[in-house]
Amino acid sequence: MAPVAPPRVDVHLHLTRWWPDLAHTAYRADLEYNSAGLLDEMDAARIDFGLLLPVHEAPSPEEALAESRTLSAASGGRLRPVVTVDPTRGEEAVRATVALWESEPTIAAVKLFPGYLPFYPHDPRLAPVYEFAHRRRLPVMIHQGDTLDRKGLVKFARPIEVDEVAVRYPDVRFVLCHFGNPWVEEAAELVYKDENVYADTSGLLAHPSAPYFERMVEQGRARILAAIVSVGSADRILYGSDWPLEELRVATGLIEGMDLPLADRDRILGENAVRLYRLDEAPRAGAGSS
Repeated sequence: MAPVAPPRVDVHLHLTRWWPDLAHTAYRADLEYNSAGLLDEMDAARIDFGLLLPVHEAPSPEEALAESRTLSAASGGRLRPVVTVDPTRGEEAVRATVALWESEPTIAAVKLFPGYLPFYPHDPRLAPVYEFAHRRRLPVMIHQGDTLDRKGLVKFARPIEVDEVAVRYPDVRFVLCHFGNPWVEEAAELVYKDENVYADTSGLLAHPSAPYFERMVEQGRARILAAIVSVGSADRILYGSDWPLEELRVATGLIEGMDLPLADRDRILGENAVRLYRLDEAPRAGAGSS
């Protein structure tokens, strides 16, 4: 019998009608930006599953969840929905949004957008979100570092700001998106220090038309490798692309070209994500409640 290929999971994909200015932000202007196009690209990159991250521009949590649910069903479950909330709308809005999630069994994670929105991850208004994540054993993914929006305030999106909630909620798993870029070393310190903190490799590259793009790919690979050496393990490093900003072939190539044992590369490309997001389990509403 032929050996079974290790699973591959992209933990950072965006497919939504509210994506900002696709023609200028996507890695290719004529990108087939729909579920069929994404699944074709996943097949070409040998990616089995992907997480569909919402954007904060969605007009309401209900519409964002409905869109993700529809896309997930159309993909046959290969694309798993992620939900988000805006704490700046107030405590009641946060609680109403969490109540909306309670009966939805397909949610794979929660995504927060500090930096794009003016709040810190340790904002007290987020307590119901972290309590929900604990009950459902769902990771909380947190935007980190640079923003696509020039009006974003990156002071809210430094990895060090996640340390407080990681300590306060030791049973919740937190994912530092974009490896904290440009604060990759700071993100690595949190992964090293806090056993419930992970980091993904998404969004480390600019548009392929950018000057020195090939050298940027080399630098991105070197930065990830240096962070892994600093942490001392690849067990909490997750592959992600930030599609449509990055081509899946290029994003997976960052990992495939790293000077690491094959077992570590397989962990990063999918095995760690299967374990963290429990992708081998059937979705269950209220799973992990206590």
